[in-house]
Amino acid sequence: MTDLIQTERHDRVLVIRINRPERKNALTHAMYTGLADALGDAEADGSVRCSLITGSDECFTAGNDLSDFAEGLPGEFESTPVGRFLFALANATKPVVAAVNGPAVGIGTTMLLHCDMVFAGNNTRFQMPFANLGLCPEGASSLLLPQWLGRARASELLMLGSPFDAEQADRLGLLNRICAPDSTESDALAACQQLAAQPPAAIRATKALLNRPNRNAIRETLLAEGQLFGERLKSAEATEAFTAFQEKRKPDFSRFD
Repeated sequence: MTDLIQTERHDRVLVIRINRPERKNALTHAMYTGLADALGDAEADGSVRCSLITGSDECFTAGNDLSDFAEGLPGEFESTPVGRFLFALANATKPVVAAVNGPAVGIGTTMLLHCDMVFAGNNTRFQMPFANLGLCPEGASSLLLPQWLGRARASELLMLGSPFDAEQADRLGLLNRICAPDSTESDALAACQQLAAQPPAAIRATKALLNRPNRNAIRETLLAEGQLFGERLKSAEATEAFTAFQEKRKPDFSRFD
């Protein structure tokens, strides 16, 4: 497992930490592999009853490392590092809690849709700028956000890709609690410990029933989004967006149909 993804045990809770502060925790293929492996370890370890995904007080993740993803996705989506992570998260049978501070961009927001509880610092800025980058939604967000928020709000978040703060995320029903940044992780860990103290089979059964109505649809949507995301990474629009990002200028999409 890469050092950029660290794990630590707190009794029956596995803490999975994104640790690349110099790049705002931007996620590489290797880091997605580390996240998927950590979730797999939690599933396989009978002594683990809950997982906590977190970053730092200042940053959760700035999303995909664009330099790593500019070359496209290696292979069929489900077997790619990001695909393995998303399916591991969506298929987890044990509770997964998130503690989020600072930037939560792209998959830093969409992965939260698969977490059972989300605690966010009041310094958190969420954003899903897929269309802005010439890409498309991922993480089954094109399915789950319209269901949870309604088509109009989901379209605004996914098509305009504007950032929104913790208070707005809370109003939209995406959070369990807003915290002070220096207590987000401890508050989330306390919830994990409460979950770990519950009857484990009953918790797994409850989670399975909560996920049951969307299980097949989530799989289908993850695959459809993943295929199109891989195609969009090779598009001229994405090339312009990535180039503009590297050149620190505004992208120009005026020449595209």
